Amino acid sequence: MHYAPGKEPCPLPFSPFKSCTVPRPIGWLSTLSKDGVPNLAPYSQWQNLTFDPPLVMFAANQLGDGRRKDTVINAEETGWFVWNMATYALREAVNISAMELAPDIDEFERAGVTKADCIDAPGPRVAESPAHFECRYMSTHRLKGHSNHGTVDVVYGEVVRIHVDDTVITPDGKLDIPLIRPIARMGYYDYTSVTEVFEMKVPGASSTQGAGMEGKASI
Repeated sequence: MHYAPGKEPCPLPFSPFKSCTVPRPIGWLSTLSKDGVPNLAPYSQWQNLTFDPPLVMFAANQLGDGRRKDTVINAEETGWFVWNMATYALREAVNISAMELAPDIDEFERAGVTKADCIDAPGPRVAESPAHFECRYMSTHRLKGHSNHGTVDVVYGEVVRIHVDDTVITPDGKLDIPLIRPIARMGYYDYTSVTEVFEMKVPGASSTQGAGMEGKASI
């Protein structure tokens, strides 16, 4: 089976595109509007870019009527956004926060999660989440799609502060991922959670390469 997206009809009842790029980490992002309204929304097109300095990105598709997402607007206008780790225990709150709501609605309240103060960013973070990045907004790169919904804002930020709950740190100083159970986006309406971890070291890796992969760089 093969086809050219946008040129030929998909031979399957559902496009395989999003089900091939899996699992996708979730950018559960909180921002504050210029009017002081907290916003919270999940983005499955989220990723880290480099570690020195730690840079991240998320991609936010426009709404079907051509409006840009509140997260993007808030990040641009305030200069900040916050990543909150999405976990299996918080899955229902994550799903509720995906609803398309008016900009004047407090989505922390709608999702039933608690606000915690940030140190650098002006907006709140999700208190129940075990890890957070306070991100200083850098820039937005807009990519034109074939439709309003296909047009996407790619937003870049620098992580200027990292929060981790002490209860999810192992004795050797690593995050206990099976305990946290981060959730990730699959295709269709499917998600997964991380319950198993295995280690593989690159054969013959230099000490610099190994330190970078292990996370020993000063971040």
